[in-house]
Amino acid sequence: MSQKDPRMANAFDPGKLGDLPAREQALIARRQRTLGQAYRLFYEHPVHVVRGEGVWLYDPDGTPYLDVYNNVASVGHCHPRVADAIYRQATTLNTHTRYLNEVILDYAERLLATLPAATSQTMFTCTGSEANDLALRLTRAFTGGTGIIVTAHAYHGVTSSIAELSPSFGPNVPLGAHVRTVTPPDPYRYPDEAVGERFTREVQAAIDDLLANGIQPAALLVDTLFTSDGVFADPPGFLAGAVEAIHRAGGLFIADEVQAGFARSGSHFWGFQRHGITPDIVTMGKPMGNGHPIAGLAARPEIIDTFGSKVRYFNTFGGNPVSCAAGMAVLDVIRDEQLQDNARMTGAYLKAGFEQLAEKHDLIGDVRGAGFFLGVEMVTDRQARTPAREETARIVNALREKHILISATGPHGNTLKVRPQLPFSVDNADLLLGTLDDVLTSL
Repeated sequence: MSQKDPRMANAFDPGKLGDLPAREQALIARRQRTLGQAYRLFYEHPVHVVRGEGVWLYDPDGTPYLDVYNNVASVGHCHPRVADAIYRQATTLNTHTRYLNEVILDYAERLLATLPAATSQTMFTCTGSEANDLALRLTRAFTGGTGIIVTAHAYHGVTSSIAELSPSFGPNVPLGAHVRTVTPPDPYRYPDEAVGERFTREVQAAIDDLLANGIQPAALLVDTLFTSDGVFADPPGFLAGAVEAIHRAGGLFIADEVQAGFARSGSHFWGFQRHGITPDIVTMGKPMGNGHPIAGLAARPEIIDTFGSKVRYFNTFGGNPVSCAAGMAVLDVIRDEQLQDNARMTGAYLKAGFEQLAEKHDLIGDVRGAGFFLGVEMVTDRQARTPAREETARIVNALREKHILISATGPHGNTLKVRPQLPFSVDNADLLLGTLDDVLTSL
C-alpha cells in the first residue's frame, strides 16, 4: 500500500525508519519481526505511548499529547471508575454466559433502557466487527435475503463477511457480489439537492439493481455518522426515506453505532436518534467498555427469535461478567459526569471554532458533524472543492509534532477526523484550535 494511498494518508513509511531516533527504530524493528507487515503505524514519526489519563497520552519522557482521535477510551483514558469495576469483578468471577449470573442481566437491562422499546433484546460479542457479523447472520435468517447496501467508503469491520461490506479497504478487498454501494449523504459536494431525497433515490436504485440480478435485499447497513465516508450528520432526518425504502423491499435497517454511539453526537445517545427512526438492529462496540473489549447488538425480539430457533449462539468471552462490569461503569460515568451534555456544548464550541478558522484559512472547505465527532474538510480550491489530500497529511503530522493527535478520513483522506474523549474541555478545544491555526498559517 503506497504512502500516497488516501486510506493511509498519515501512515508511517517503513522506508524512512532510519530517520527516527534510535529508541523508536529499535521498537519498530521488534514490531516488524514479531507482528509482521500487515499492521500500520500512525504518523511520519510514530508516537510511543506508555501511559494515558483523561484526554492525554504520555510518551516515555513524560511528554503529554492531547488525544483528539481515540474514541475507544470514550470517557477518558484509564478512567478510575472503569478500571476499578474491572478489578473488582475480575477478582470475584469471570466466566461465560452458560451459567446464571446477574451481572450480564443488570447490564443488558441498563443498556436496553437507552434504546427504543422495539429493540428490546441484546446479544454480546467482543468486537464491533463480531457484532456486525452477527447482525448479518440475524438479518439473513430473518429475511431470507442476502443483498446488502452500504455507503461507498464505509468501514464496518474485519471479519471476512464484513470486510466485503467495507469498501474503505480498497480494491485489494473486493466487495461481495451481493453488495451494492450508494453515495453517502454529502451536502457539501451535492449542495443543490435535498440530502435525504438523493440518498433515498440511491438506496432505491441499489434495491432495484439487486432485484434485477435475482438477489433479495436483506439490509441497509450504515454507520449513522458516516464517519469513514467523511462525517455526515446533518440535516437531521435524512435517513428516514432510505429506511422506508429498504423496509418496503422486505429488508432490515441496521444502524452501525460502533463509532457514533454512547453519547458521542451530544444531541442524542445514539446516532440514529438524530433522524427520528427506529432500527431493526443496532450494533455497537469500541467505546462500550472504555478500552475493554466488549461489543454487541440490540434487535427486535422476533429477529433474534428467528435466528435462535435455527442456530445456537455462543461466544466464549462475549458478555462475560468482567466485560459487563466495564460496560456498566461506562454508562455510570456518562450519566454521573454529564458527558453527553459536555459533548453537545463543548462540541458546538469546537465546531464554531473551526468555522471561525475557515473564515481565515481558505484551505478549510467545510466543517460538519455533531457533538464530539466532527469533520473538517480541506480543499485547495473552494469553488471546485478540490481535495487537499497532501496538505491534510501535512496538517495531521504537523499537529503530531506539536503534541496533538488527530487523523483524517474520507475517500480522499482530506477530512480531519475530530473524535476526542467525552470529557474534552473548552480549554482542550482552545489548545487544538490555536495549534491548528498556527499549523495552517505555516502552510
